[in-house]
Amino acid sequence: MVESTAHAPTITDSTHPPPRAVRQFATIDLGIVISALLFIFALIVSAYFEPRIRALHTLQALIYLFVIIFSLRHSKWGYGVGISIAAFWNYANLFVTTFIVGGVSKVFLFLSGGPAPNANALIAVFAALSHFGLIIFCMSGYLRLPNKKWHDTGILVISASLSIGYFATIVALTAQQYLFVFEKVFHL
Repeated sequence: MVESTAHAPTITDSTHPPPRAVRQFATIDLGIVISALLFIFALIVSAYFEPRIRALHTLQALIYLFVIIFSLRHSKWGYGVGISIAAFWNYANLFVTTFIVGGVSKVFLFLSGGPAPNANALIAVFAALSHFGLIIFCMSGYLRLPNKKWHDTGILVISASLSIGYFATIVALTAQQYLFVFEKVFHL
């Protein structure tokens, strides 16, 4: 039996570059993974400095693991959860708390010759930037999907409801002092 040496190029064929669309998805996938892992890193560092929120941050990290797993499968649900949880967290910490603004202010003060910012300020900036990356990469991943439909907005609404609902639940169970954020965001 003679094997044919001619074959069509595949994604794993090192002699032929992958199609452009595959490379773009790979870049987007990598961006999502890095952004989510950077936020998980921020959760770990924050929990190290503030033991009272370790349980919250452990449970919160599960959201980002979900985003990584499902976005790597190019799931609309993974993209929806990534966009919604990152947008909610950034919105809440920009407009309800002073966490991000305070962090940015302390970093700029340091860059202009002021005192070194504390770990909390650096974590705030780091976490916000990783979330902006997650939003951009998840949106890009969704936009690259070939099977977009008008009713995908329902997936975004449901994934936002589920992820923010889960987040509110774990805050209620582990760190009730932060429930005011949900009350202010949702005008409760």
